[in-house]
Amino acid sequence: MLTWLSHSEEQTYRLGKRIGENIKPGDIILLFGELGSGKTVLSRGIAHGVGVIGMVTSPTFTLMNTYVGRIPVYHFDIYRLSEPEELYDLDYEDYFFGSGVSIVEWPERLGFLLPEEYLKITIFRLYDENSRKIVVEPMGNRFAALEEVLMDYEGTGN
Repeated sequence: MLTWLSHSEEQTYRLGKRIGENIKPGDIILLFGELGSGKTVLSRGIAHGVGVIGMVTSPTFTLMNTYVGRIPVYHFDIYRLSEPEELYDLDYEDYFFGSGVSIVEWPERLGFLLPEEYLKITIFRLYDENSRKIVVEPMGNRFAALEEVLMDYEGTGN
């Protein structure tokens, strides 16, 4: 488990970008945190790190946005799902276990569909409106190399 302190959206974005520069096809990133904690800012950084050009926004009303980078990025916001089974309508397995990277906001709603291996990122709001504690936890062996790269990263003001 790795932990950073971020004191601005820019620092949160830069950590996301570092993650995006080092992820591989088939990686699944689950973003935990309360409303307004910075999940979409981190997602934007990850997508830009993968090479996505332009705006990256939360897919709150569409459930998923697709972006083109060096690998496809599938950005899910499943806050509005009432049951995990609703993901079957999206053919989520094609995205989660395909050739792109999946970023999921509100993964608590996955329930029994939670994958075995994923990168768990939890964002906690701290004492002021810009400060965050970001905890990155590789779940499974798939992310061992990424964990090593991130251990040396100090871009968020650790």
